Amino acid sequence: MNNILFPVLSILSDGKFHSGEKMSGQLNVSRSSVWVAVENAGQIGVKIFSVRGKGYKLTHPIQLLDKNKIKLSLGEISSRVNIQVLDVVNSTNSYLLKESAKNIPHASCIAANIQTHGKGRRGRHWQSALGESLTFSYLWRFNLGPASLSGLSLTIGIALIRSLKTIGINDALVKWPNDILIFNDNSYKKIAGILIELQGDSVGQSAAIIGVGINLNLSKNQLNKIDQPAIDINQCLGNEVNPNEFLGILLNNLTEVLSIFQDTQFSSFKDEWISYHAYQDKPVKLILGNNEVVEGRVSNISPEGSLVIQTDKGERSFTSGEISIKEFI
Repeated sequence: MNNILFPVLSILSDGKFHSGEKMSGQLNVSRSSVWVAVENAGQIGVKIFSVRGKGYKLTHPIQLLDKNKIKLSLGEISSRVNIQVLDVVNSTNSYLLKESAKNIPHASCIAANIQTHGKGRRGRHWQSALGESLTFSYLWRFNLGPASLSGLSLTIGIALIRSLKTIGINDALVKWPNDILIFNDNSYKKIAGILIELQGDSVGQSAAIIGVGINLNLSKNQLNKIDQPAIDINQCLGNEVNPNEFLGILLNNLTEVLSIFQDTQFSSFKDEWISYHAYQDKPVKLILGNNEVVEGRVSNISPEGSLVIQTDKGERSFTSGEISIKEFI
């Protein structure tokens, strides 16, 4: 990737026209280098408009992630969290999984301006584009084996709900086991997702790679790529959120809940999680990994994070599956 692409994007981030000549002077490079950077932008899905006599511009202003601004927004926990911002990466989760073998510090966050192959649950692809979503992964090391981390994704959901409330989105809900929804225009729409990948032996210490994707300001093009109803923060608030400040809020809440989870696991978060559950006490259909279909009413969540469904044959608990509201099927 052209090494001046993101310096060029930084100049264009105000959404105004900038001439190639002026940018080449600012960056101390040739005009042809600027042209090549603009051409390379298309390879990662960034559209830059060119108008003769005016120069180049993005479709709308964007705010790029900035390590120093994120650190500032972290406040008191700034010294405890290791931040790295990448311009482009295939997947922040994949990056951390690879780097964690090199003893990357506990409480390390990798955030990216662009993910080209972001991971979603069940092998899906998390769609993201420059300035349209906030994508990051957080490494947290536990003095617990992976078997003791059931309910972790539900706990992360609580951190996301609390963060959304901080910026004024008070109607966000959780969908078991790891989606964040907004009820909008008579349907549930996804605003954020969680993907957790674990490393470690069955007993002893383990590491969790916590991947988070949050929709900030989706374009129509991006919405068309997403295979389910989606919504973004801009639509909920009527204005854009500063991604650097918001990431600071998220990391503060994540750090708080993860510290508690180390001692009490999911049980101390159970009641709060149920209060946010979109499908609580509602008729649902659950599709299991073997394609078995279970129908019933959501009655509870276990202290370990399992979904409890009241069926015609009694209560059953599930640790995984694809859930949907029956009325919407």
